[in-house]
Amino acid sequence: MSENIKSLLRFLDDSPCNFLAVNAARNLLEKSGFVKRELSDSFADIKPGDKFYTTKNDSAIFAFTIGDNTPGEMTFKIVAAHSDSPCFRVKPAGVISGEGGMVRLNTEVYGGPILYTWFDRPLSLAGRVVLRGNDVLRPISRLIHIKRPLLTIPHLAIHFNRAVNEGNSLSKQRDMLPLIGIVTNHLESDGLLLRLVSDELNVPRESILDFDLMLYDCAPACTFGLHNEFISSGRLDDLSMVHAALTAITRAVDTHATCVAAIFDNEETGSGTKQGAASPVLTSVLQRIVAARGGDYESFARATQRSFMISADNAHAFHPNYPGKYDPTNHPYLGGGPVVKINANCKYMTDAHSAAVFKSLCRAAGEPCQYFVNHSDVAGGSTLGNILTAQIDIEGVDVGNPILAMHSARETASVSDHDAMIEVMTEFFRL
Repeated sequence: MSENIKSLLRFLDDSPCNFLAVNAARNLLEKSGFVKRELSDSFADIKPGDKFYTTKNDSAIFAFTIGDNTPGEMTFKIVAAHSDSPCFRVKPAGVISGEGGMVRLNTEVYGGPILYTWFDRPLSLAGRVVLRGNDVLRPISRLIHIKRPLLTIPHLAIHFNRAVNEGNSLSKQRDMLPLIGIVTNHLESDGLLLRLVSDELNVPRESILDFDLMLYDCAPACTFGLHNEFISSGRLDDLSMVHAALTAITRAVDTHATCVAAIFDNEETGSGTKQGAASPVLTSVLQRIVAARGGDYESFARATQRSFMISADNAHAFHPNYPGKYDPTNHPYLGGGPVVKINANCKYMTDAHSAAVFKSLCRAAGEPCQYFVNHSDVAGGSTLGNILTAQIDIEGVDVGNPILAMHSARETASVSDHDAMIEVMTEFFRL
């Protein structure tokens, strides 16, 4: 197993949700010499050769290496990906007590998961807990990652639904609530969740103001297959691309261009948040970098015209059981290399020019390249690229690695594709 894949598996296990993914990204960057800057800090002292990162909402992270080009010649090389994945989020007042002392958590669905893949798995909780601090406007945030099986969403037995294998309509409010324990004492069930969080973080229960808690599958990421050629994990979409972008920017960068790994949150719900791709957060930081190098808005506008962005979000691999779902001539295979994603109705930012740039990068890196185009009778989704172009006037391409079972609790990818994407992104940053 390559070091890339070992690192990816560790990264996935350390990233059960968006907040922990950003924390894992921070650790990876700091090991390579990147230092943290708060968005509220001054950027006026930024100089060529600096490597730094900044975060937004604890769930988005942006890494930069500053090139030595003059303000009139500045160029940005950007790889964008996202930290979030479809899951279940615990609601406030989230404990539901029932007959026989059976206690469940009240959850709501985040994004678009394949619901039935979450049944009968060992699950646990991870996320962010907000604590009372000295400043009312600046409460304290703490990460939480409960690393033991704590919950399950039990399926109804087939004996009570004989038609379950003929199609099973699910209620998100009734069918998808996870079981957490048996509590026969009513007083014990009251405040159960806050006690759990308090004990896990070793903080007073009364100091807990709120939380962002998500369910995750406890089974670790792994490789499988006859030759261990496949990767199995939750959240491959899009944490595998996050890992590839971060690995690339820590390895080899252009000393002239400013290289950027931009990891946004909330892509799965439309990106319309302060930490999402539809926000001005990245544009603002890029403008501040130009200003720190002595440039003005004219310099920034000229820089973006010379720049290029790779929007990296996974693609649909050809599924051998469902060939009719795919375009007859443009369906990528697991192990066939990185994928350029194209849509005639501009759901992706790719055009022939930007696709040619990415294909040339693949060729320069010695890696294959594939295309994904939707079957004309099947509507596709969108991703970061065309959302970001509403914020930054920049050319770019939407790409990703092919995976199976996208948005399942466990997705499947290819080992060789991940190695290939890291090589292509490294080539992009190195040129």
